[in-house]
Amino acid sequence: MQKMKCSICGHVYDPVLGDKDAPAGTDFQSLPEGWVCPVCLAAKPLFRPI
Repeated sequence: MQKMKCSICGHVYDPVLGDKDAPAGTDFQSLPEGWVCPVCLAAKPLFRPI
């Protein structure tokens, strides 16, 4: 599972940790289409692999 970084604010989504909307172990690609960055509300397509 790969970490993804928001190209707007730099927030890193770590699939090992998940976030408030996704349990630990949730791969970025498995997040719903409407998922947004919890920091700046950027859409999923604005995230890049790191």
